[in-house]
Amino acid sequence: MTYEDTYQPLPAQLIIKYTSQPQSIQNGINIIDTKLDIDGLVLAPMVRAGELPTRLLALKHGADLVWSPEIIDIKLIQTERVENLTLHTVDYITKNHSNNVVVFRTLPRIESGKLIFQIGSNNVENAIKAALKIVNDVDGIDLNCGCPKHFSIHSGMGAALLSTPDLLCDILTGLVTKVGKPFGKPISCKIRILDSLEDTEKLVKRICATGIKNLTVHCRTREMRNRDAPRWEYLKRIEDICCQNNVSLIMNGKLKDKEHFINTRKALGLPDTVGGMIADSAESNPSVFNDKPITWMKIIKEYLEIATKMDNNFGNTKYMLSRIIPGKKKMYQYITRCKNYDELNYIVSQMDETTGECNKDTDPLEHIEQMRNTKKRNASQIDTIDDQSSSSKKQK
Repeated sequence: MTYEDTYQPLPAQLIIKYTSQPQSIQNGINIIDTKLDIDGLVLAPMVRAGELPTRLLALKHGADLVWSPEIIDIKLIQTERVENLTLHTVDYITKNHSNNVVVFRTLPRIESGKLIFQIGSNNVENAIKAALKIVNDVDGIDLNCGCPKHFSIHSGMGAALLSTPDLLCDILTGLVTKVGKPFGKPISCKIRILDSLEDTEKLVKRICATGIKNLTVHCRTREMRNRDAPRWEYLKRIEDICCQNNVSLIMNGKLKDKEHFINTRKALGLPDTVGGMIADSAESNPSVFNDKPITWMKIIKEYLEIATKMDNNFGNTKYMLSRIIPGKKKMYQYITRCKNYDELNYIVSQMDETTGECNKDTDPLEHIEQMRNTKKRNASQIDTIDDQSSSSKKQK
């Protein structure tokens, strides 16, 4: 059974082709006056982990929305939009010498109506230019105001914007005015909490006043790391402010799966209109949006099938498989030795879906080595034929 067989596409009437007039859909998401009301779960924006295969797998297993990885405004501005007729995708590419590098790829047939694009920016004009470039291929624009990693904050982006609220709000206001309203697309942002509830409230009020439609709050400060427990106690007051400003709220921070999210929301006394965003757990198993997540053994087969079909960057695919497979499993060691998709697909084809192990009577790495030797011999024979042909032409 293939990915095409198991994926249930959206009914035709739910596929949105956006115009300047806001439209609405059901299936857990309402787009009315450019606002996304979400009471379910969404996939977090994750660098490396949030590429197309992960997003498609998350949607297949019940995610209501998916975020793209953060892409810096300047990088997106420099891309060229290409409709990939082979994959039926829309690609944003840059040219590196003779090669085209895919900066962002989306599959409209499946992602339409459910894709939020996250921009990294520290400049109003660049943020608007980047958003205008991609707005017709996505369903909302999100500003990253929460990433604490050096590559974001060293240039005043990500969580650094929390320390420059004037700039943060200017960017959001520009996006709302120049992109959100004209194109009927919701503008949102993802933030972290500040050290005090009072300061956090002040910031959230300013952000909501910019005209955004959705806010995601990672309930950790800029200095806190994933091992630290989220400070959920901030959420009730933040939810009140969002409700007063007609802004949807999504909670984020150490949510494990659908059941954990529902129980946490209930324990905090939050209304069912508050959504949840999952990051780390979805990276290691994109089926956590289901009522009952499936095993890693089944997930890697599904992931690899999609990645191969969508021509995903091999290095990214190998990285993601290494995040899904438990590190102490032999399968993890086998995957790290692979050098191309043929080898990956062979290794995974030899795996038992119940145990996660390969046939004990055979060593898959020996077969991989045979594949490589055969490839070298074939390449050598081709070179010999080419040399003989060239020599024959010279003699003539």
